[in-house]
Amino acid sequence: MSEKIELIGLNKDELKKALLDIGEKPFRAKQLWQWLYYFGETDFAKMTNLSKDLRQKLSEKFTISRPKIVTEQISSDKTHKWLLEFADGQRVEMVYIPEEDRGAVCISTQVGCAVGCRFCHTGSQKLTRNLTAAEIVSEFMVARDAYHEWPSPTNETRYLSNIVVMGMGEPLHNLDNTIKALNILTDGDGIAISRRRITMSTSGIAPHIVHALKETGVRLAISLHAPNNDLRSQIMPINKRYPLEEVLKACREYQDGDGSRYITFEYLLLDGVNDSLDCAQQLIDLMKKYKLRASFNLIPFNPWPGCDFKPSKKAQIKAFALALEKAGFAAPVRVPRGQDILAACGQLKSKKDQENL
Repeated sequence: MSEKIELIGLNKDELKKALLDIGEKPFRAKQLWQWLYYFGETDFAKMTNLSKDLRQKLSEKFTISRPKIVTEQISSDKTHKWLLEFADGQRVEMVYIPEEDRGAVCISTQVGCAVGCRFCHTGSQKLTRNLTAAEIVSEFMVARDAYHEWPSPTNETRYLSNIVVMGMGEPLHNLDNTIKALNILTDGDGIAISRRRITMSTSGIAPHIVHALKETGVRLAISLHAPNNDLRSQIMPINKRYPLEEVLKACREYQDGDGSRYITFEYLLLDGVNDSLDCAQQLIDLMKKYKLRASFNLIPFNPWPGCDFKPSKKAQIKAFALALEKAGFAAPVRVPRGQDILAACGQLKSKKDQENL
């Protein structure tokens, strides 16, 4: 008996082909797409606008699955973290960060990460494998299940309103699967998250930046964390392959193609490492040199076991932010969320044998 085909992760063309292969008309793909991604249905028997015979055929040929939830933790500030396990036993973490009337789901694109940033918990795990498009999409669907946001609500009423591709892994090291997943998540006939409400964060894989954004239309965030190559290479080894000049030239090319888009530069402040006023001035000079429309997201370091870095002092963070603001750049300081469950920025990590952090 042939193995059943997983429907989650198929795009519209692939779904049409799958139905043609079992002798069904292509128009059935639209109906099935809506059941999968608009209603979030996992039971073929409940797809009531399909004939009983078709529902039976679908159940024999296909499957609709979600990752297994291994553990869930909810922080004192209501941040929600899941440890998810896929069919092969590999695991990732996903986080939902709620606000008063909305919130962002932070999804992962890889099991582990090959970038190896010295301040990042995920980077200490190393890379195991890429996630498939199906696995990336299904992360968000797990969050939708948990918060009962099926059928897909309008942007005005949904609490899971934003997606940040900032979890485990470097999305541009998993380029094709990330692009495919984001295009499924933004399709207006299904999950329908606005492209302007999705932010993809990259450590700076310069050759793929423009292509990925043209293919998806989502927002760009660059994990910068240092204002010069020497310092950035010390804390982010990927800079030796893609130095600042290449990354910022790609950012310039992206903005040349879409004049309305700002780029967010994420900057993790590490005590005595990259938090001086001289570093702030170097950042200002970089932005002016490349004529970038930019804002900064200043991130206090979130400690994790085994890491020697320390958070910058509050007064130093304030002075750093003020220097950027005086130069005309928005520089809000991110409020750490979910620290008591290790769900904050840079803290995600999940080995196969890890039940709880």
